[in-house]
Amino acid sequence: MTPVLTELTVGDIVAEASFALTRDSLVRYAGASGDFNSIHYRDDVAQSVGLSGVLAHGMLTMGLAVQPVVDWAGDPARVLDYQVRFTRPVFVDATDGATVAVVARVGAVDLEALIARIDLTVTFNGATVLGKAQARVNLA
Repeated sequence: MTPVLTELTVGDIVAEASFALTRDSLVRYAGASGDFNSIHYRDDVAQSVGLSGVLAHGMLTMGLAVQPVVDWAGDPARVLDYQVRFTRPVFVDATDGATVAVVARVGAVDLEALIARIDLTVTFNGATVLGKAQARVNLA
C-alpha cells in the first residue's frame, strides 16, 4: 500500500531497521559488486593502510540504508533520488560482526510535486556513518 502524502508530517518516523553484517556478508557483497579490495576482508591489509580493521563497503552500507524507505514506499521506482555523505566507516569484527541501524523520518513534504523527502539517520555503534542521507520519494 502506497503511503499517503497528505498524511505525512515533518518529523514522522516512517521506517526503522537494523542490519547485521558479518565477514561473510562482505565477501558475498564483494562477489556481487566486483569490489574485491582486501580492506573489506583482511585485517592485516586494512591495518597496513591505517584502518583499525576490516570495514564494510560504503556502497553496501548505502544500499542497506535505503532499503527501509523502499519497503515503506512499496516500489523501488518511487525513489527518485538518493544521496549520502560517507562520514565514518563501519568496522566489521571477525567474531561479533557489526549492526547498522537506520531510522527514516519525513524531512519535507512537497504537496504540489507529490514528493516526500525522507531523511535517514544511519548509525553504527551509536555514531552516524552516513551524513545528509536523503531520499526523495514520489507518492503520486
